[in-house]
Amino acid sequence: MLGIVLLFVLSVLLSMALGKTPIPLSTVWDALFHYDPTSTHHIIVRSSRLTRTLIATTIGASLAIAGMLMQIITRNPLAAPDIFGVNAGALFFIVFSATFLSVDSLTGYMWIGFLGAGVAGVLVYFLGAIGEDGLSPIRLVLAGTAISALFISFTQGMLVLDEQRMQSVLFWLSGSVAGRNMEMLLPVLPFVIIATLIAFLMGKPLNILMSGEDVAKSLGQNTVFVKLVAGLIIIFLAGGAVAIAGAIGFVGLVVPHIAKGITGPNYQWGLPLSGLFGAILLLLSDVIARVIIAPQEMPIGVMTAFFGVPFFIYVARKGVKKGD
Repeated sequence: MLGIVLLFVLSVLLSMALGKTPIPLSTVWDALFHYDPTSTHHIIVRSSRLTRTLIATTIGASLAIAGMLMQIITRNPLAAPDIFGVNAGALFFIVFSATFLSVDSLTGYMWIGFLGAGVAGVLVYFLGAIGEDGLSPIRLVLAGTAISALFISFTQGMLVLDEQRMQSVLFWLSGSVAGRNMEMLLPVLPFVIIATLIAFLMGKPLNILMSGEDVAKSLGQNTVFVKLVAGLIIIFLAGGAVAIAGAIGFVGLVVPHIAKGITGPNYQWGLPLSGLFGAILLLLSDVIARVIIAPQEMPIGVMTAFFGVPFFIYVARKGVKKGD
């Protein structure tokens, strides 16, 4: 665990040190704890990179925790906010409100993002539950894929109708923490912190839930209430992440498997570890996105997809083999 914490600290320092203007780690340390307002490097660290690091940490942890909760309550190793359409729903509602309702406030985007994430989640659950057999992992994946494709198509259609707006949000649609500021993070941060703390407190009830519905009910657990609370947490974490950074995929899919590989089916430790790994993954992806085609910058969503697509194929093939 100590090694993971040290890796997180190193990721934070690299996030503030690397970019168009490389800054030595010693200078980063001085900028944080011995600030000199006359130093250009200190100004860059304090005014730009520190904010970017905080946003990447928040988004990465939020998506990873949301992904683990989705995998728990659906019992589906392929569950993630982007694969189940939650991210696409939040994104569609935000673009719709900006295009047709002229919403341009950060607080407005936040609430609309939450609403879109909730609507997408309900639609996927409803479609996945249709049929005599009820919910199944395969039906949920198919429903999530369909809802995600639907919302993405609608979003692209709106941007074609408004080419000027398309140019302004294209980079955001690919997922990015570039150009974000504390004014975008602060309205969302209280909801993310509260949702994260509640998620950590749910570790024990989720452990009981994973032992089986009948066992959980025999132990006096209200399984419907536990799933409802988990669903609300997913909406706040995923919706808030999209409202700040746009569509960043695969973090919620990849990271929970890494965390579970270390802690096993113990979600009291698995959820905090997932949040920590999520922050590390997004911080390092952002660093690579900044330096790989410098001085230009690649959207961070492209980097997470680069890591996540092979992992998605691996998990999907592993699931199919078990099913055979």
